[in-house]
Amino acid sequence: MIISIVGAVAIFAIIVIVHEAGHFTVAKRMGVRVLRFSVGYPPRVWGFRRGRTDYAIGATPLGGYVRMLGDEIASDEPAAETLRGYLEEVKLDLVGAARSHRSIAEGDDDRVLVQLADEAEQAEVAAAQRAASGAIVSASAGELMAIGRPPTTTERLLLRAVARYRDPKLAIEHLVEDHPGALLEEFKQQAFPSQPLRRRFAIVLAGPAANILFAPLLMMITLMVGMPIALAVIGTVDRGLPGYTAGLRSGDHVLAINDNPVDSWDDFSRMVKASNGQPLRLRVERTTGNRAQILNLVVQPKLVVIPTIYGDKEPTWIIGVGQSGAEGIERLPPWRAITQGLVETARMGATLTTGIAKIVEGATPVREALGGPIMIARIAGREVHRGFANVALFMMMISLELGIINLLPIPMLDGGHVLFFAIEAVKGSPLKLRHREIAMQVGLFILAVLMAFVIFNDLSHLVG
Repeated sequence: MIISIVGAVAIFAIIVIVHEAGHFTVAKRMGVRVLRFSVGYPPRVWGFRRGRTDYAIGATPLGGYVRMLGDEIASDEPAAETLRGYLEEVKLDLVGAARSHRSIAEGDDDRVLVQLADEAEQAEVAAAQRAASGAIVSASAGELMAIGRPPTTTERLLLRAVARYRDPKLAIEHLVEDHPGALLEEFKQQAFPSQPLRRRFAIVLAGPAANILFAPLLMMITLMVGMPIALAVIGTVDRGLPGYTAGLRSGDHVLAINDNPVDSWDDFSRMVKASNGQPLRLRVERTTGNRAQILNLVVQPKLVVIPTIYGDKEPTWIIGVGQSGAEGIERLPPWRAITQGLVETARMGATLTTGIAKIVEGATPVREALGGPIMIARIAGREVHRGFANVALFMMMISLELGIINLLPIPMLDGGHVLFFAIEAVKGSPLKLRHREIAMQVGLFILAVLMAFVIFNDLSHLVG
């Protein structure tokens, strides 16, 4: 039980990390400041700060987030609280750099910042004196030796304010109140909402894209390591249907249809369904005792209405046989694994997209189609005990599904942000703040209702 829970959490954590890493990587490449990379939601359980980002693990393991500088629902100018938070981050940048550089390591953060401010002030005075005397100023004169690099514009403003007021908190409050133009300019250069539209599109789409691209990578690795497949071995044969009439019996191994090799039950099933009612020539291996014989049979598929994997019904060509459960291992060389991985991922993506569309249009019963964290944990726990290939395939499916669902145009999801950006591109200006706030509240309500429903659905399945 413990192994199942740990395995389920690990699988979900990896998928979340992949998703958020997509946002994180593209945001950093675009020059946007990432304040926090969190797996799980608050409260914060554990973490560390590296560079200008706080990496954290939250106590609520139902997702994760990348928090960027600025607020998505914000006016043209940052609010006082936003600026205050930004300056607190800049303070941590300076203190962290000083501690990493080992020049200043003693004392609490405020004391370290005051020492940095004194050193910066002395360095500026010395540089001004050298310049006034006509001395040549070296290229490294702008460096603050305690941090080993030149301070940024905002860092210089903060250090000067600290040197003046001798209290970091008071210095930050004065900067927030005065909000000098240089401070606002550097803030906007690093803030997400002030980025050009194309950059915001790229950053938001990077999360779902990372999940979708992760899926074929997992499939390729699985195909190279060895993927379990259901063999085309007959288990059940329904009397009165074409398979039985043609002579198929339990235990028969279908080798080919119309001279096309059959490597798995999926191949067999696809060929029958795609027959369009034309007679099929089956080459079958039948073992009796220690003796195996090859039989050539002709089967005429029959069109019947049967339930689909989406919960609705549709006409399908069948021959009336079921699989035995016999499995084999498929291993492919890298070059074949790449193409096959892409094909299988595309097929699964199409299946998931069709399933979502049928849920939306009401063709598929919602209660049967949707599962929540409890169901995911149960399936993940089961797959953990079945080996690497099963875990990888399950992870691939969840990653692909997360990427596709996040593209839905629902506020609070990545697709909702993309919708806002598309409207902005058409209008030439962002939606009004009030309209975005209302949309986000509606999106939050929809997601809360959906989460409550799937959890209740999971519990009802457990009890039932």
